Amino acid sequence: MKVWETLQVECSDAVVEIVLNRPQQRNALNAAMCDELRECVQALRDDATVHCVIVRANGPVFCAGADLKERQGMGPDEVRARRVKAFAAYDAIEQIGKPCIALVEGPAIGSGGEIAMACDFIVATEAAAFRTPEALWGTVGATQRMPRAVGKRLAKDMAFTGRTLGAQEAREAGLVARVVPADEALECVRGMAQAIAGAPPLAMHLTKDCIDRGVETDAAGALAIELLAIDTLLQSPDWGKKIASFGSVDGGGEKTGGRHA
Repeated sequence: MKVWETLQVECSDAVVEIVLNRPQQRNALNAAMCDELRECVQALRDDATVHCVIVRANGPVFCAGADLKERQGMGPDEVRARRVKAFAAYDAIEQIGKPCIALVEGPAIGSGGEIAMACDFIVATEAAAFRTPEALWGTVGATQRMPRAVGKRLAKDMAFTGRTLGAQEAREAGLVARVVPADEALECVRGMAQAIAGAPPLAMHLTKDCIDRGVETDAAGALAIELLAIDTLLQSPDWGKKIASFGSVDGGGEKTGGRHA
C-alpha cells in the first residue's frame, strides 16, 4: 500500500476509506492533496475489488478550504494551474464509477464542500457546517455543484453573504442525505458502505450512472439511459443470481406469491 503525504487510505473487505490527513492545517487543500486525491481515486476506480468508497477527515475540521498560504506570491498563471489541480481532484471523485459516501463531521468550507459534494451523498453530524466564502475572499469558486445541490437562490445566498449552513438546514436543503449522532457516525457510515459493497457491483455502477446522467436530460432521455443500462446488465452472466437468491421472499421479507417486477 502506498504511503501518502496528505491522505490515509484504509481498506476493509471491499470498502476503502480515504481520510484527509492534514489536521494541523485543518485539512486545507494544497497542491499535494489535490494530486494525491486524484491519483488515489483513479487507482480505486480501476480496482475491481473495491466496491464502495468513504471520504472522511482526521481532526475536527473536514476541510477548511483551499490552502491560501500556498497561494501567497503566486502569479495568475500559477493560481490558475493550482485551481485546475483542484478541479481534477473533484472530478476524479465524481467519476469514480462506484458508490462514494462523504462523512462530514465538522466544517466543510469552500473546497471542502466541493470534495464532499463530489461524492454520491453526504452523511453529517451536528458539528458539520458548510460555507462558500470564495467571493468574499476575492475569488470565485463553488458556483456549480452547490446550486445543483441546494438550488440557485440558496447557493447565491451562501456565496454572496458567506453564511454557514448547519447540518440540519443542509439536510432540509438536500445537500446532506442524513444527519447522525457524532458517536455513531463512523460506525453508521461503515455499515452503509459494507451493505452497498455486498450488492452486485455492476448493478450499483449502472444505477449510479443512470442517476447521474438521467438528471441532466429530460424524462424520455433518462428512460432511454435506464433501458440501455438494463440491456447492459442482462448481458452479464451474473445478472440473475442475486434475484434468484431471494426465492419467493421480497426485499421487505414478505412472501410475494410469485409476483414479478
